[in-house]
Amino acid sequence: METSAEPPWLSSDERQAWLTFVGVMMRLPAALDAQLQRDAGLSHFEYMVLAGLSEAPGRTRRMSDLAGFTESGLPRLSQVVGRLEKRGWVHRSPDPSDGRITLATLTQDGWQKIVQTAPGHVEAVRALVFDPLTKAQSRHLSDISQRIMHAIDPDDRRLRKTG
Repeated sequence: METSAEPPWLSSDERQAWLTFVGVMMRLPAALDAQLQRDAGLSHFEYMVLAGLSEAPGRTRRMSDLAGFTESGLPRLSQVVGRLEKRGWVHRSPDPSDGRITLATLTQDGWQKIVQTAPGHVEAVRALVFDPLTKAQSRHLSDISQRIMHAIDPDDRRLRKTG
């Protein structure tokens, strides 16, 4: 079976948008990671684990839910939570209602770490992402990001608009 049809190549404008977007996808995580390492001794991923726990009821989540929140697999998450446990910021325990499930809980020291770290992180996010944009562009960024996320994962519930 021979196919001679050309693929639908990107237009010049689409190519420019794509290359710029790829640059952002590559450089933004590195910039956020550098700020967190410098100011708090945390990787961006470690920060997201702590933040995910800080926002949960009782500062506790199932490890599987935390993996979804952090966009990671359970093996990677387990390694990172293990490091955070050694630092006294997270505690793991079996779920009392189902011993097959592991819960991760933010400790009081972990809470203090996130409280100390969050202002600098928010400042970096604001400087790198939102300050260069108008309010309208920020809304467009949200809409665009949700559309892309929906194309990647139509069932993603975390990014659904509220209100």
